[in-house]
Amino acid sequence: MQLRNRAAYGFLAPYLMVFTAFWIWPIISSFVMSFQNTRVNPWAFSFGANWGRLFNDPAFYNALKNTMIILIIQVPVMITLATVMAVLLNSPLLRARGLFRFAFFAPIVVGEVAYAAVFRLMFNLDFGVINKLLNSVGIASISWFADAPAAMALLIIAVTWRWAGYNAIIILAGLQSIPGDVYEAATLDRVSKLRQFIHITLPLLKPIILFCVILSIIGSMQLFTEPFLITNRGGPGGGTETLGLFLYRQGITSLNFGYASAIAYTMAALAVLISLLNLWIGRDEK
Repeated sequence: MQLRNRAAYGFLAPYLMVFTAFWIWPIISSFVMSFQNTRVNPWAFSFGANWGRLFNDPAFYNALKNTMIILIIQVPVMITLATVMAVLLNSPLLRARGLFRFAFFAPIVVGEVAYAAVFRLMFNLDFGVINKLLNSVGIASISWFADAPAAMALLIIAVTWRWAGYNAIIILAGLQSIPGDVYEAATLDRVSKLRQFIHITLPLLKPIILFCVILSIIGSMQLFTEPFLITNRGGPGGGTETLGLFLYRQGITSLNFGYASAIAYTMAALAVLISLLNLWIGRDEK
């Protein structure tokens, strides 16, 4: 038995070494770095240089506000849309369901740079198709990239378009795991389709939906690509700068590694707290 255990640990040793070197050590190192002033040489311990600055930095609170706006508006809209899409995909009345599933999942396959370029063209002030459609119904053109609220709306639309189908496929898997006998019994009891959806489908889907919500919260806290590429690095005037983009600006552009580490741990703490809150809200009553 001891020989088997040694052999097992021997096979695990390379993975554990890689795991320690590229996961555990960077986490510990970055946490220590968040308490160091990396603007001096050699680096020196300084709580105020990073954490003290963080709690008094208007740019941080601007990025936090923008991230919370996206999280509060975009996540519920996307999860609701994904649930509706999953129900439609699960309907026996829908033909070519495989084609529709691929169509809903396709935005994930599209490269981020490509889809960002398409959105910039579609929402262009002068020749974008969206403004042309608005003009056709008598609505004036919107400067999507020069007006902060419009740019935020564009960001929410883009993120929803990209990730709604991904969440719909996950929810669809949950729908298909619900036994058909439950619906047959409800139909025999003359329960309407709407009441079946509210009282049977949604309660049974709650763990899956909660899982999608937590994934979406984590994704929103890390949002970087869309504000960087679509709204030109969080423009206009920082109106769409998220915590992920703020972290990039401090860590990569300004090379302020200590402050960037403090921002990263703040983002992680916020994601954990919000996820725990969602788990508490979605807990089963005993």
